[in-house]
Amino acid sequence: MSKFKAISWMHFLALIIELMSSPSGALAYNVVSFGAKGDGRTDSSLAFLRAWMAACSSVRPSTLSVPRGTFLIRSVTFTGPCRNSIQFAILGKLVAPDNYYAIGNLGYWIQFHKVSRLSIIGGTIDAKGARYWSCRRHGQSCPQGARSISLQWCNNVLVHGLTSYNSQIMNIAINHSNKVKIQNLKIIAPSGSPNTDGIHIEYSMGVTIKDSIIKTGDDCISLGQGSMNVWIEKIGCGPGHGISVGSLGNSFNEGGVQNVTVTNSVFTKTQNGVRLKSWARPSGGYARNIVFRNLVMRNVGNPIIIDQKYCPNNICPRQNSGVRISQVTFKNIKGTSSTQAAMTFRCSSSNPCSGITLQDIKLTYINRLRRPTLAYCENAIGSSNGKVFPRSCL
Repeated sequence: MSKFKAISWMHFLALIIELMSSPSGALAYNVVSFGAKGDGRTDSSLAFLRAWMAACSSVRPSTLSVPRGTFLIRSVTFTGPCRNSIQFAILGKLVAPDNYYAIGNLGYWIQFHKVSRLSIIGGTIDAKGARYWSCRRHGQSCPQGARSISLQWCNNVLVHGLTSYNSQIMNIAINHSNKVKIQNLKIIAPSGSPNTDGIHIEYSMGVTIKDSIIKTGDDCISLGQGSMNVWIEKIGCGPGHGISVGSLGNSFNEGGVQNVTVTNSVFTKTQNGVRLKSWARPSGGYARNIVFRNLVMRNVGNPIIIDQKYCPNNICPRQNSGVRISQVTFKNIKGTSSTQAAMTFRCSSSNPCSGITLQDIKLTYINRLRRPTLAYCENAIGSSNGKVFPRSCL
């Protein structure tokens, strides 16, 4: 093997960042040069913002580089538009303050607002969410919690090679953004951490998520209202609550979800597999043209589920869901269920699910009594073809 091939990806990234951060790299902006200290104790928020302002105002492509070290930052917003493309290259580690109020009151930790042609490359971020989760579990008066990375009104974004630990709530939130590509991520939080979704999408179009490992306490990936043209591929999900469309129906006037594909992924000991969920209340929302295919379930509760009576905390509207669910395909989904109900379609009586397709399904029950898995249908219309086990109820 040649010496070039022997260089690891991280070593290659380090070499690039160091070269671009040298004095000859006129378009590189090292946060240390702006006063940041990688000692894990000094608040470097202002230094990061000063470096961003310099890089963002460059007339040519620029790089904001974070070298090796541990950099403590509070809630920061990196604002655009920038004059040219900008790369946020992280070789070191970003950490939040120990006091969870320092970022929890604003709802975000690291936010990018109205930035186009942005690349976030490499590095580790740690929001230190454990004390915040403890506050939530004990019913204390807690702040709203912070998303670790928020993309707000951003376009043409690449997030590659990032590791996110212990977000207070969502690890990555994508809102009102277009053409976002996320790949080679690791998202890690304990299974009992509340509302720590891996990636959440709302009112965004053209989002691709692939080649990532997500271990968290809530949905690995959740798609809220207004999510369109989303491609999800090669995800290792678990622990967590699976990959979900919804919850929908939070309000009457909300955007629909359409053109979503989840493929070639593995779910391990998740609470759910692939799920569509809506509240039982009037709504003008919809979910259509959704495809789940080529998926492996390993000891998963509710591997396939549509739930239009979603009620996680027993505070239920107890009405009929107005969300219209149609043209949903489940194809080549195999593995094991930790519950006997391997497929559940609990749809609205006033807006039955339509166009549900099952093809080549094989889900068996992990249980010493060797009971068969079951399928349950309520107000669901569709068809099945190929071998479907448990037997289709459509």
